[in-house]
Amino acid sequence: MTPGRIFVLLTLTVGAIGTAVNGGTVYVRLLYLGVLLLVLAWLLTVPSLRGIRVERQARSLRASVGDIFEEHYEVSNISRFPKLWLEVANQTTIPYATGSRVLTWLRAKQKRIYTARTWLTNRGGFPLGPTTITSGDPFGIFRVSKSYPATTSLVVLPLIFPVAQFLSPPGLLPGGKAIRRKSLDITPHAAGVREYVPGDPMKRIHWPTSVRRGQLMVKEFEQDPQAEVWLFLDTHKNAHVAKPRESYDMPPIDDLLLLRRRKVKLPPSTLEYSISITASLAHYFIQQRRAVGLVSASGRTFKVIPAERSERQEAKILEELAFLQAESTYTLPGLVTAQMGQLSQGSSAILITPMIWPELLIGADSLQRRKLRPVVVLLMSSSFGNHTNNEDLAQSLVERQVPVCRIYCEADLSVTLSGFVSNTFSQDVSWHRPVLSHLT
Repeated sequence: MTPGRIFVLLTLTVGAIGTAVNGGTVYVRLLYLGVLLLVLAWLLTVPSLRGIRVERQARSLRASVGDIFEEHYEVSNISRFPKLWLEVANQTTIPYATGSRVLTWLRAKQKRIYTARTWLTNRGGFPLGPTTITSGDPFGIFRVSKSYPATTSLVVLPLIFPVAQFLSPPGLLPGGKAIRRKSLDITPHAAGVREYVPGDPMKRIHWPTSVRRGQLMVKEFEQDPQAEVWLFLDTHKNAHVAKPRESYDMPPIDDLLLLRRRKVKLPPSTLEYSISITASLAHYFIQQRRAVGLVSASGRTFKVIPAERSERQEAKILEELAFLQAESTYTLPGLVTAQMGQLSQGSSAILITPMIWPELLIGADSLQRRKLRPVVVLLMSSSFGNHTNNEDLAQSLVERQVPVCRIYCEADLSVTLSGFVSNTFSQDVSWHRPVLSHLT
């Protein structure tokens, strides 16, 4: 209760009791004073928000985790009367959002502009609002509020860790200069000709050479150095685990004023790690001019972004990742089965999952049978608080000659992904745990 309300309440109470007990003039005047203050406060409160307009404008409606989001507020008094005080409340769901202010003495026809900066720590979509403006009488007895609904939303993209290379040497992952093996498939890259053997498709016969040599000759091809990379992200509702997240300290005011990016630590969640890994690998391969596709699911909806090689493709993938949650009814093997027929031979399928069930082995086997190349980025669920360990699953994958990159909670994703090296398919890869996550 405000001091003004306490004063008026005491005045009315003492005045009313005193008047009822002995009818003294002093008590009657106290009662009248209390009533007069109430009436005056109400008369000053009713028009306090008339002529007030609030506008919000953001420099950009897309940002990334770790960015400092900047938004401009404009509070205008278009009436002919001054406003004693105004309280602007930013009711957005963005964590650690700023923008709330108390403005005093806004003159008639005056405009007040200020800038709010917020350090972004969570991916997702966030409405920029609602915005509530509150005013009242100078005694603090009455308050009146008006709310402006959100008209735009901010999309916060996942945190991307820089990846220098992934799965070296590149011969294990189709594409790149290191691929010089002969392929049974027709690609844009001819490697030469050889004699025809029974079973060779007739469309591969090179007729000019066959006529010149007097025998059937067929074309050989190199594997396509631009073979597609498909990212399969596990979003099953029962797949992911998380430990309690530590709260962030608010960044120093100097960092906000000077727009200094701060280091962001990923939440100890297999889902958040999986999404950042997917975003980082998508960025890496697109920078390598590789065609990248994404397969995921949301609820009962199967989501596919067809493979393309462009910056626009990266934007589409990142925006999809910004909104994904662990709520799918599709298991990762189910995603693989559903999309596997659409993948061209020689493509790489990178499976990102904290999965502990052996069904993942079936998915990897299915990919290999179709001459696709599975790579598993396996989040070690026990390090994220799961009581069940998936180490046995990792070893089973290695025995099937599937490269496995183990990810531990608190691991430096940039170092781990960049240092993922496997000289043979039979060699397992695991990296040091744990070092602090970082953002560069």
